[in-house]
Amino acid sequence: MNNLLEINNVFKNYGDFRALNDVSIHIPKGSVYGLLGPNGAGKTSLIRIINQITMADAGSILLDGETLAPKHTADIGYLPEERGLYKSMKVGEQALYLAQLKGLSKSEAKKRLKYWFEKFDISAWWGKKIEELSKGMAQKVQFIVTVMHNPKLLIFDEPFSGFDPINAQLIAKEILQLRDEGATIIFSTHRMESVEEMCDEIALINKSNLILDGKLNDIKRQFRTHTFQVGLNTANPNEVQMQLKANFEVFPADFNLLGNELTMNVKLGKTDTANNLLSFLTSRGEVQHFVELIPSANDIFIQAVNKNS
Repeated sequence: MNNLLEINNVFKNYGDFRALNDVSIHIPKGSVYGLLGPNGAGKTSLIRIINQITMADAGSILLDGETLAPKHTADIGYLPEERGLYKSMKVGEQALYLAQLKGLSKSEAKKRLKYWFEKFDISAWWGKKIEELSKGMAQKVQFIVTVMHNPKLLIFDEPFSGFDPINAQLIAKEILQLRDEGATIIFSTHRMESVEEMCDEIALINKSNLILDGKLNDIKRQFRTHTFQVGLNTANPNEVQMQLKANFEVFPADFNLLGNELTMNVKLGKTDTANNLLSFLTSRGEVQHFVELIPSANDIFIQAVNKNS
């Protein structure tokens, strides 16, 4: 079976409000799966159902081929956006307690915690209380508590919140390493640059409905506009620009080059190819810049949500 998690036709209502409307998502094993959407879209409701904090009103969820049940709690690690460590407890004492809740023996928990605390260079924090740590320091502890029992499924909700760029990069590296070691990861964030860097596939929920899902590269192809950034060194910029406008759709440039090149954005027509445009340009000057504008995850998010709204 290639999917670790299968969410099939899930509905969730809170009174008269429908939080999830017939949502189906299949998450492949060993992937980082981006769960995206505006605030209030339904992402948190779905995450809570997967964690069995609340139950779906209809639909089914399978984890590794089995109907999701209380026994699967040990197979899931969840890092919530609102962190849940007990501020007055000591770091080591709390980490041991939470590890044992996930089914680890005390000796095995100590062994794994020693590994992670040394890896993050935080062994000196063992006897400190959470309230004595900075937000970023506490986030590291929370991350360790989430992953230390080696769950099949990891759910990270805004995992970089509170981290400086150096530590955010560290955590991102660890998440990808966990994926490479076999974990399946649900990654929920509003940081679209992180989606670009980390996600293999995405699902976009808006107003309780799934409006987009699939491999990120395939979705980018769907949103492709066949527009190119062009920089041309030519002796006759005005003439070339007029000729371009007669043959292609041309927009003002929104990028800069180091020289005095003619710069513009050019969109291909339905029968045009990139080679057509490139041949046209090379016959009229020296091409300094020729790059297709690939839609970013942020562009796709905005376009899809606006269209759905």
